[in-house]
Amino acid sequence: MPPALTTFLDDQQDSAGTLVVIFLRGGADGLNLIVPHGDDGYYRARPNIGIRREQLLELDGFFGLNPLLAPLHAWWQAGQLRLVHGTGSEDETRSHFAAQDFMEHGGLAAGGWLGRFLRARPDAARSPLTAVAIGPHLPESLRGAPSCAAIQSLDDFGLGEHLPATFLPQLAALYQAAPGLLGPAGQSALAALQRIDALRQTAAAPEGGASYGADDFSAGLRQVARLIKGRVGLQAATLDLQGWDSHITQASLLASPLQRLGQGLHAFATDLGPAVLARTPIVVLTEFGRRVAENSAAGTDHGRGSAMFVLGGGVAGGGGGGGGGGKVQADWADLATSPLVGPGDLPVRINYRDVLAPVLLQQSPAVDLGKVFPGYRLQATAPSA
Repeated sequence: MPPALTTFLDDQQDSAGTLVVIFLRGGADGLNLIVPHGDDGYYRARPNIGIRREQLLELDGFFGLNPLLAPLHAWWQAGQLRLVHGTGSEDETRSHFAAQDFMEHGGLAAGGWLGRFLRARPDAARSPLTAVAIGPHLPESLRGAPSCAAIQSLDDFGLGEHLPATFLPQLAALYQAAPGLLGPAGQSALAALQRIDALRQTAAAPEGGASYGADDFSAGLRQVARLIKGRVGLQAATLDLQGWDSHITQASLLASPLQRLGQGLHAFATDLGPAVLARTPIVVLTEFGRRVAENSAAGTDHGRGSAMFVLGGGVAGGGGGGGGGGKVQADWADLATSPLVGPGDLPVRINYRDVLAPVLLQQSPAVDLGKVFPGYRLQATAPSA
């Protein structure tokens, strides 16, 4: 556990919402997450590792959801989950490091796309809890943010232990008498710290019957849920889920991260509840997908197009109640007859920025997306609610 940080927080009790970004590091196989069971070319390319139609959770008659992501199927049926296939960036290196950097920077621009978004918002805040990364390090996507912090627990924040009982009242009196902006800022910081202390001291049982797993990913989501429900002004949070580089024995290698992803997201969305989830978009993305054909080791090699998920946040998508009429967003071309990319990869037909754009506008309608994604011309490919 890292040492506790001594920080001041702004008194932003109820933000417009929180954007949660989950990065599947290692190049997640989009053809394994959202399976095109209506395309015979998929089964010809993957005779051993292709997931049979009868095992899948039906989505729209052409695509099916991996059965290990079963906890997410009800969110799709309720219209709360949007699924996008054939997504990615224009990076063609098929290198984990280069592709992750390109995607998190939003291209070749300095800083990260999420950091630029937080800075470009009209309500840009500078509290250390405006943006948090769950883990020991800040991701590249948050580079350049007005303020952010890497944490693993709420215990990372505070004024320290063993303070005299008179310390906080005396500090509050000093801020009350301070001239200019210092006084209100100091009073706001102390009020926020009191909320953080209250969060730490409560049992914080998940709501709605949510049950988190014992893994680090679920623990991180639980911490984010506590911050969101604690109304500390959190505008963005990032989490990583490792383990997607499936060159060998893909079925067994991906079983654990798939289960952690499905169970963790289901618990998180349930814990937030409908009202909070409606203003909490959860975006899941990865640096690239995998090759269409399986390799000789029952795995898949680095490719291009993959998939993205958007859960909650008021962004339209999903099965529309009972699964009727919902469609996976994809500009699909038959895998057997249409040209693949490079050594046999799924093409990137929907740029990841075009999926992110309506999510960002939902959070901050007045933001200039040209500052968030400089040098990229956004396409009208991603509908909003």
